[in-house]
Amino acid sequence: MLAEWQNHKTQLRAYVTKRIDDVDAVDDILQDVYIKASVNLHQLKSAGSLKGWLYRIAHNTMMDFYRARQHFDELPDNLVAQEQDSGAEARAEVAECLRPLIDELPEKYSIPLRLAELEGMPQQQIADQLGLSLSGAKSRVQRSRVKFREQLMACCDFEINEHGISGYSAKDPTRQCR
Repeated sequence: MLAEWQNHKTQLRAYVTKRIDDVDAVDDILQDVYIKASVNLHQLKSAGSLKGWLYRIAHNTMMDFYRARQHFDELPDNLVAQEQDSGAEARAEVAECLRPLIDELPEKYSIPLRLAELEGMPQQQIADQLGLSLSGAKSRVQRSRVKFREQLMACCDFEINEHGISGYSAKDPTRQCR
């Protein structure tokens, strides 16, 4: 078996040298290949498959070499704070885009929806402000959401994937629903 390994040594070196851009690492990779092969020799099914088996080990060892070499820049300490701010900014931007569509709803639906969704007001406060019972306010907000959804679907076509909405286009480009 050792003689067969030596027969493949030159070809294996050429294979690794062609795929590794660091000539100093070629010998290290070949050494790792032969160590892995000798440790796992019991897994080899037949002597006839030695060459393919060695090339598979070499391929995997080269992939490990490149994975270990990946350089990652250190992230700045203030990155988390920036992302939190951008989320708030994005929500504010979306709210401003949706406001004209909400304003097109009849007042009995637009006011509770604006208070609940854009201003984040609790439904009890909405009930108090509009002179409704709590169950009446909840019902009004729910009906407002349904009306808004119908209006939104009439305005735009949405592309939806497993993560949610991935894109949209206006059905009527002349209408201000973007």
